[in-house]
Amino acid sequence: MKRIVGRFLEWTVLILITALAAVVVVGVIFRKAGAALVWYDEVASILLAWLTYYGAALAALKRAHISVPTFIERLQGRIRVGVILAAKSVVITFFVVVAWAGWRVTQALGELTLVSLPSVSAAVAQSVIPIGAALFIVAELINLRDVLATVPSNPPRTDTKASQL
Repeated sequence: MKRIVGRFLEWTVLILITALAAVVVVGVIFRKAGAALVWYDEVASILLAWLTYYGAALAALKRAHISVPTFIERLQGRIRVGVILAAKSVVITFFVVVAWAGWRVTQALGELTLVSLPSVSAAVAQSVIPIGAALFIVAELINLRDVLATVPSNPPRTDTKASQL
């Protein structure tokens, strides 16, 4: 599952960064030629937002997002599991709220369209919010399984009575 989601996110990020670079280059060329494109700024902004959300989900999947791995690795047993579960719970709860709010935003936009491209729905442009949040949640759940698998099931006993036997 991690490999499939990872490949999807890698290709999506690659396509988005390529599209953003192409739009920026084309926009600059047309502006320098004195024929600025009316849709350039809006499309570039949307592509940047999409790149941010999908890139964040990819970073989360690769466990390259904001965290304190050294601190977590130094914890042992139940304390480590508790801290991992608490941290993941906070992050997942936050992104559930983001997904819900993003869904509400897309519904509120209804029939509105982009200013410079009236054939494109504003809801489609803003759909990255709930989709990106959902992908971040999926990445966190996949990593939760992997992180918990690294916790020893039977940590060594450190009580003195057991060591004296």
